[in-house]
Amino acid sequence: MPDSTVTPVVSLIRRVAVALGALVACALIVWIGRDGYVDNNTDSPISFADAMYYATVSLSTTGYGDIAPVSDTARLLTTVVITPLRLIFLIVFVGTTVELLTERSRQSFRIERWRSRLRDHTIVVGYGTKGRAAVETLLGDDARPEDIVVVDTDRAQLDAASALGLVTVTGNASRSSVLRIAGVAQASALIVATNRDDTAVLVTLTARELAPKLRIVAAVRESENVHLLRQSGANSVIVSAETAGRLLGAATTSPNVVEVVEDLLTPDAGFAISEREVEESEVGGSPRHLGDIVLAVVRGDDLYRVDSAKVDSLERGDRLLYVRKASPPEDD
Repeated sequence: MPDSTVTPVVSLIRRVAVALGALVACALIVWIGRDGYVDNNTDSPISFADAMYYATVSLSTTGYGDIAPVSDTARLLTTVVITPLRLIFLIVFVGTTVELLTERSRQSFRIERWRSRLRDHTIVVGYGTKGRAAVETLLGDDARPEDIVVVDTDRAQLDAASALGLVTVTGNASRSSVLRIAGVAQASALIVATNRDDTAVLVTLTARELAPKLRIVAAVRESENVHLLRQSGANSVIVSAETAGRLLGAATTSPNVVEVVEDLLTPDAGFAISEREVEESEVGGSPRHLGDIVLAVVRGDDLYRVDSAKVDSLERGDRLLYVRKASPPEDD
């Protein structure tokens, strides 16, 4: 079995080294037995440069014929040694070309098969601090790792995502070709967690053009860029710097409030905010009288606080935003 830990670059370097080794070995053999070779263009003895030239044209099967073996020993060496070296030289380069083409075909086939099966997945653009936190929240809400696609240009970040079982796509998500590979047309949601606000705008614009009905959630650093994201097609925009600043300010006067907020935002411990459909037995009742602590009600495309008169009576199709007890972490 081939060593899967060997990168394509290392494999290519090894093959080039083998080819150069065969070339140098052939040149040394010719130069050592140079008395058995003749240059038909000059009467001067064979130099090492001539030997390298002969080795190059011989191993590449070009064979101009200006330098040729004339002695029995030289012809025997050509038959027994140089001809096998020529085969090795050709196998290395032809084999490398065939393998690269075959690997590309295999990768294209795997991508197409994966894209044909993937539906209603979530795409996370950027696997930095924000992207990782978003993925942790999704996994904490019982999302399957294979239903999360991470898009990033950093190989180390993608390796970390792959270690969790996530699907990874290498590339700039502001390019439509990269988002198509990630299956944006079949996705249910896109999380834009890039490090730059202008990049977030470009990614949102590209995604909205490719998937008009896709739910897009984007994070920005500065509140002044919120309207740009919304104009670009983002359904929800979170200001990371402003949110962090509010928590910092609240922590100085009401540290317990911040602790509760962090608890609610952490899906794997304590309590968490979740969403569910209204059950049949709850239709017609008030969300304030349910066993769950309901914070808001989603009706159609509108969000109502629990104290709104419009949701005093729950209807079929309503969704509840409520506080649930987070699932305890599993033992290893």
